Amino acid sequence: MFADRPRAAAALAENGENHVTDIGLLLGGLVLLVIGGELLVRGAVAIAERLGMSPLLIGLTLVGFGTSTPELVTSVQAAMAGSPGIAVGNIVGSNIANILLILGLSAIITPVAVQSNALRRDGVVVVLTALLFVLVSYTYTLDRVAGVIFVGLLAAYIYYAYRQETVPAAASDGHTSAFEKAEAYDELHNGPIRHQAEAKTWAEKLGPVVPLIMALGGLAIVVLGGKLLVDGAIGIARGYGMSEAVIGLTIVAVGTSMPEFVTSVVAAIRKHGDVALGNIMGSNIYNTLGIGGATALLSPTEVPAEIANFDNLIMLAACAAMFAFAWSGYRINRIEGAALLSGYIAYIYVLLPK
Repeated sequence: MFADRPRAAAALAENGENHVTDIGLLLGGLVLLVIGGELLVRGAVAIAERLGMSPLLIGLTLVGFGTSTPELVTSVQAAMAGSPGIAVGNIVGSNIANILLILGLSAIITPVAVQSNALRRDGVVVVLTALLFVLVSYTYTLDRVAGVIFVGLLAAYIYYAYRQETVPAAASDGHTSAFEKAEAYDELHNGPIRHQAEAKTWAEKLGPVVPLIMALGGLAIVVLGGKLLVDGAIGIARGYGMSEAVIGLTIVAVGTSMPEFVTSVVAAIRKHGDVALGNIMGSNIYNTLGIGGATALLSPTEVPAEIANFDNLIMLAACAAMFAFAWSGYRINRIEGAALLSGYIAYIYVLLPK
């Protein structure tokens, strides 16, 4: 019996080292995802500026997709690694965190006014896309047919958003969430929509080669970061006896949503509540249709039953709550923000093993 003690101690020490390694991989992956995503967006925007692409189109496409790169790469790599819990959990968990956690905190900082008719209509789009994802999930798979449908719907939405911003009769209804998502990026980075002259001057100073290096280098860093994050998340799930879905819905989802967290909170601090809300709505639309669609196309994956039967419904309820709050007096006040945040705390409590 006593002879077994050194072996047990060695096993515990080895397990402890593995846990530290897995946590390090996850945190390192998150950092690389943020850095790589930033380089990728800045490089791609500079290239588009030099090619004469319109600032609005840059914002709706490159910035919109670029700021969602961490979620995209993580979900695709998790699906390819045979970890559907992380792949799908990242999408669903990010949407839940965007509304309950990030929008809740933003509304507590400053009440979020919904002044745009277009933004109110986008609230309907958010609910409908979430409902579509829930219905597709009941087949327990995200296949290429679903991927084509999702990507096609996203393309249609981007066309609608572009028309909303360029046709005078439509533009009078205000900005769409896709525009506000791009503008949220502008708030921090002097991007192409509100700071066209600065962005163009910066692109000209860089020349033709540097932006390409930034974009390709950023893409490589994002891919590496996604692999480290997925490896670390799988290791943590196995080491602590947790399901991969729980890790995907919580740690991974919140980590990959950090760009949305920063931009929405900064917008709220600057009293730009419509930008904060639009960023959240736009992110959820891009997450569901863009990331869900791309993941299904590149690596069809299963939808774990636990996510399909519980977490998807929480996501749908969160979208419906945001929609209801936004239409009740056309603002989300501090009390409603606190209710959203409390809902997220309760959700995390239910998920974590007891």
